[in-house]
Amino acid sequence: MINDTYRHKGLRKKLVETIREKGIQDERILQAIEHVPRHLFMDSSFLEFAYEDKPFPIGNGQTISQPYTVAFQTELLDIKKGDKILEIGTGSGYQACILMEMGARVFTIERQKALYLKSKSNLKELGYKPKLQSYGDGYKGLPQWSPFDKIIVTAGAPYIPQALIDQLKPGGILVIPVGTETQLMKRIIKSTSGELTEEDHGLFRFVPLLNDKTMEA
Repeated sequence: MINDTYRHKGLRKKLVETIREKGIQDERILQAIEHVPRHLFMDSSFLEFAYEDKPFPIGNGQTISQPYTVAFQTELLDIKKGDKILEIGTGSGYQACILMEMGARVFTIERQKALYLKSKSNLKELGYKPKLQSYGDGYKGLPQWSPFDKIIVTAGAPYIPQALIDQLKPGGILVIPVGTETQLMKRIIKSTSGELTEEDHGLFRFVPLLNDKTMEA
């Protein structure tokens, strides 16, 4: 049984107002955040943590992102219903659910096996169905399923992987935080002719994006 009470829903409404006050304007994003029960993506369902606008540890050295950050990245993607989206870093699965709430077709990849298995089980229990939920190296993307309308990276990358650029459709958007200690949120727009435009959208702090070599070290 899904434990989502009137109290949880009331706390989500307050969270939505906090995020709106911080500048998120897309009502579809705010509605998705109000609908998705964030407390069910966390090891602990302590309400004071689940519905604060803060990141929270989910095990394996990873976090569930701050709701504002989820909303900010989602807004940069300019989601259209039916968009085919690649998410690098499934984590808890919360971001993927926000995208699915907005009508996106989500392909998501996670490098940590424990998180992959946990999120896969949790999304199934909650009734969310990504087009593909994969265990593997996010730096490589999912070439066999490309091209994608949009790509979102939910961990800090030291550079922009060329594989992700290659898997982006002409006219597509890549949103990725780039840096080591702190990250600069970048939006890469690929024109219909394949030319790239790069925008900077402020500093954030993410856990590192892992690859196969990182996991072997």
